[in-house]
Amino acid sequence: MKRSWRRFALCLLLGLPGLVHAVDNPGDPHCIVPAKPGGGFDVTCKLVQAMLKESGAPRAPLKIAYMPGGIGAVAYNVIVGQRPAEPNTLVAFSSGSLLNLAQGKFGRYTEDDVRWVATIGADYGAIVVPRNSSIRSLRDLEVLLRKDPSKVIFGGGGAVGSQDWMKAAVTARALGVDFKALRFVAFEGGGEAIKALKGGHIQVFVGDASETLQQLDVDANVRIIAVLSSERLPGKLQPVPTAREQGYEIQWRIIRGVYLGPKVPETEYRAWVEAFRKAMAMPGYAGALEQRGLTPFPLTGTELELFIKAAVSEYRDMAVQLGLRVPPKR
Repeated sequence: MKRSWRRFALCLLLGLPGLVHAVDNPGDPHCIVPAKPGGGFDVTCKLVQAMLKESGAPRAPLKIAYMPGGIGAVAYNVIVGQRPAEPNTLVAFSSGSLLNLAQGKFGRYTEDDVRWVATIGADYGAIVVPRNSSIRSLRDLEVLLRKDPSKVIFGGGGAVGSQDWMKAAVTARALGVDFKALRFVAFEGGGEAIKALKGGHIQVFVGDASETLQQLDVDANVRIIAVLSSERLPGKLQPVPTAREQGYEIQWRIIRGVYLGPKVPETEYRAWVEAFRKAMAMPGYAGALEQRGLTPFPLTGTELELFIKAAVSEYRDMAVQLGLRVPPKR
């Protein structure tokens, strides 16, 4: 029944008008953000756009289009099933995409069904609250959750099993709270979740450092109480303490990158790989990442493909440990 519902929901999404903000000329090089504006996928495409322009890549300037639905599921299915050979269509992905693939949330497609081009940087999880919240540290959050976990409303991009939900679950476990007792509200991407946080509809956003930094650049109505990295992040996020500093062993790294359709010719695929290698070798690469709350994590081609396979396998094991259903390995 669940599988049939998923297929119906996906078909419904694919048929809804207005979901895609198309570029003027589909043949132009462009990057698809597989969610609504304002989240981590948006950060990825905008950074790719800036990197390729700065490096003088022949495919610049890159345009940006939006294709929300299923936290990347709609875009993945469209590219693989309907537009597999478009050489100028990049699509943003993250660790959340790989986690969804591990759980079979992209329908019948797996990590073997696209051409992975490059990772451009590493992001990290972040625990975020409204600026005026009484929660000012993980200790404050722990106290509230231990009193009554149902009184603290969490939110993030995606439903149970999504990357943001996973971050909430591992955070709860580290705070000594049963993650199954958490109240978690699902949104279509981090941008929508942050809007809900600002509006007082949720109390804690478990998202990504980069997408939160993007919001902080617009206004200061939210505050990051912890980043889920092994050490403090550089740049504007340097003042934010890690969970480890606060006595909690919680880490969550997020990779950000792009893929192409499965039938893109080898010459076109290699051209993109080389364009990204050149862009990530530029002197300003690390600085551009730092401005957006990211750290260098350059992988391309075969090296990236091996990383993807290992990551999906690791996420599959993690999902099983948290009691989630996963499809058998193919």
